[in-house]
Amino acid sequence: MATMIDGESYLGRVMVRPLSKSGDVTMYLWPLRCLKAKFGGPTFGVDVQGVEIIRFDPHGARGHWHKGGYDKLGAGGSHVDYPEEMRDSGAQLEFSLEQLREQTAAYLSEAGYPEAAANLDTEMVNAAADAIKAHLAAEGDLIPDAISKDLIAA
Repeated sequence: MATMIDGESYLGRVMVRPLSKSGDVTMYLWPLRCLKAKFGGPTFGVDVQGVEIIRFDPHGARGHWHKGGYDKLGAGGSHVDYPEEMRDSGAQLEFSLEQLREQTAAYLSEAGYPEAAANLDTEMVNAAADAIKAHLAAEGDLIPDAISKDLIAA
């Protein structure tokens, strides 16, 4: 799972799911990641043997995602903006889940992990994407709690 960054706060129960039968590829979800800049939202990504490759940050107006190897390239080197018309975190989440379902193998291969891409199990990937939506719904709206704790600006 991705490393939590000092100075950031994480609310809600973390979820981790395997994406391959061997367990070498996993998906993690932080229901609410509060960045130092006082904004946030859910964050989820894909790791290969503990190395984070893909990360999605559907955080609304400042939302973005990462591909190419988050741990290898860093946040700036792997940064991708959501399509310009996607300023809403809900639309960004749906786009991210679609990318997870349809592009994870390609993104893993592009980042230099073709064996991990070959190990992906489509049913497990689809189940993980469904589990993200269900887990976020079960956790509820964590933003008011984050605002009351001064973790996110109102």
